[in-house]
Amino acid sequence: MGEGRQIVRSASVMSLATFISRVLGFVRDMVLARFLGATGLSDTFFVAFRIPNLLRELFAEGSMSSAFVPVLTEVNTKEGKQAAVRLTSITFTFICVVVGLIVVLGAVFAPLIVRLIAPGFESAEKLRLTVMLTRIMFPFLLFVSLAALCMGALNVKRVFFVPAMASSWFNIMVILTVVAVTVFTGRPLLAAAIGVTAGGFMQFASQVPTFLKKGYRFSFNWNFTDRGLIKMGRLVLPTTLGLAVAQINIFVSTILASYLKAGSITYLYYSMRLIQFPVGIFGVAMGMAVLPALSRHAATGEMESLRDDFSYAIRMLFFITLPSMMGLIALRIPIVNLLFQRGEFDYAATEGTAYSLIFYSLGIWSIVGVRVVVSAFYSMQDTRTPVAVAAVAMLLNILLSLLLMGPLRHGGLALANSLASWVNFSLLFIILRKRLKGVDGRRIVSGFFRILAASALMALVAGALLRGPLWHQSGFVAKKAVYLSLTILLCTFLYAGCCKLFGVEELREVLKLIGKSNKGVS
Repeated sequence: MGEGRQIVRSASVMSLATFISRVLGFVRDMVLARFLGATGLSDTFFVAFRIPNLLRELFAEGSMSSAFVPVLTEVNTKEGKQAAVRLTSITFTFICVVVGLIVVLGAVFAPLIVRLIAPGFESAEKLRLTVMLTRIMFPFLLFVSLAALCMGALNVKRVFFVPAMASSWFNIMVILTVVAVTVFTGRPLLAAAIGVTAGGFMQFASQVPTFLKKGYRFSFNWNFTDRGLIKMGRLVLPTTLGLAVAQINIFVSTILASYLKAGSITYLYYSMRLIQFPVGIFGVAMGMAVLPALSRHAATGEMESLRDDFSYAIRMLFFITLPSMMGLIALRIPIVNLLFQRGEFDYAATEGTAYSLIFYSLGIWSIVGVRVVVSAFYSMQDTRTPVAVAAVAMLLNILLSLLLMGPLRHGGLALANSLASWVNFSLLFIILRKRLKGVDGRRIVSGFFRILAASALMALVAGALLRGPLWHQSGFVAKKAVYLSLTILLCTFLYAGCCKLFGVEELREVLKLIGKSNKGVS
C-alpha cells in the first residue's frame, strides 16, 4: 500500500518551513534591492553569487538528495542504525576534505572563473569587484554542503521541519549582516558578500542540535573505501553531471544577458527568485518528502506502491503549482512593485523584472514536475537517465536562447529556459511510464488540463482586479499589501469553485486532508 497521504503531510510540514524561508528570502531580496538597485553594481554581486551557488547545487543539496538519502535509507533499513551513523561520519569527513579543497581552489582561480561566466564585463573595476565578492563568498559552499549532509540524514529519520527551516536562518543572517555592515562601512556590496557566507554557516549550525539528538555525530572516519560511500560516488557522478547541465542553463542566461542592456542580469535574477517561491515551497518540498518513501518501496521491491505514490504526489503538485503559475503571470506588476520597487529599484526595473517573469512562470509546472519525476528515478538508484535527458534540454535551451534573445531580449532567455524544462519533464515522464509499466498517465494528464482551465479563469479575474496607476508608483506599501492579499484570498476561493465546477478530483483529496487535520486538532 502506498504512503501518499503521509508524503503529502511530510511535504506540508516542509512547505510551511519553506514558506517561512521564502518570505524571509523576499525580505532579503527587498533589502538587497534597496541597497544595490538594478544596475551594473548589482550585476557584479549576482554574477559572483552564482559561482558558489552553482557549486552548492552540484556538491551540496542536489547530490545529497539524489545519492545520500537513497543509500543511507538502504543502509539504515538493511544494516541498522549503527551502520547508518558510520556512513554519515565517513561522508562528513569526505565533504570536509573535497569541498574544502574546492573552496581553496575557487578563491585562487576566481579571476579566471569570473572572466568565463561574465565575458561581457569589460570594465576593469567591475571585474575586480566581482572577483573580490566571489572570494568572500566561496566558504559558503563548505557550510551549505555540511548543512545538506544534516538535512539528508534527518530526512531519512523523517525529520523534515528543522532542515527545511535551516534556510530561514540563512536569510535572517544575510538581512542582519547587510544592514549592519552597510551602516558601519557604507559598502553594501561587501556587506552582501559577507552576509552570504555568514548565512551559510547559520544554515548548518541551526541543524546541529537535532542532528546530534538523532544519534548522529561529527566524527572523522577516513574509510573512503567504504561500500556505501563508493555506491554514493557512483550515484553522485552522473547526478552531478545532470545538475551541472541544469546549472549551465542559468549560466548561459547570465553570459548572454551580460551582452544585453545593463540591469538585464538583475531582472532575470529577481524574476527567477519569484518563481522559486512556488517551486521551493511545493516542488522541492514534495520532491524531498517523496524520495525517502519511494526509496523504501524500491528497496523492498514494492513497485505498485511506488507507482501509486508517484502519481499521487505529482497530481497534488500540479493542483497547487498551476494556479501559482497563472497567478504570477496575472499579478506580475503588483507583486514586483510591492516587493522590490523602492530606493534604487525604480518602475523601469519593475517593468524589466515583470517582463521576464511572464516567461519564467510558464515553466513552473514542469520545473516542479521534474523534481518529483527525478526523485522516482533516484529512488531506483538510476541517476543516469535524468542526466541524459537534462543534456538534451540543455542543448535546446542554448539554441532557443540564441534565437530568442534578439527579438525578446532578456525575456527570450527566460522563455528558452521554460521551453527546455517542458521538454525535460515530458521526456522523463514518458521514460518513467515505460519503466514502471504505467504511472496513471491518463489520470495525471486529464487532471492537468482541468486544473489549468480553472487556473486560467482565476488569473483573468485577478488581472482585472489589480490595475491602475497605483502599481506604477513607489510607496503605499500597506495599501498595496492589503489590496494584493485580498485579491489572492478571493482568487483562492474562486479557484476552488472552478475546480469543483470542472470536476478536479484533487480538490476533494485536499478537503479530506484538511478535514482530518481539523479533527486531529480538535
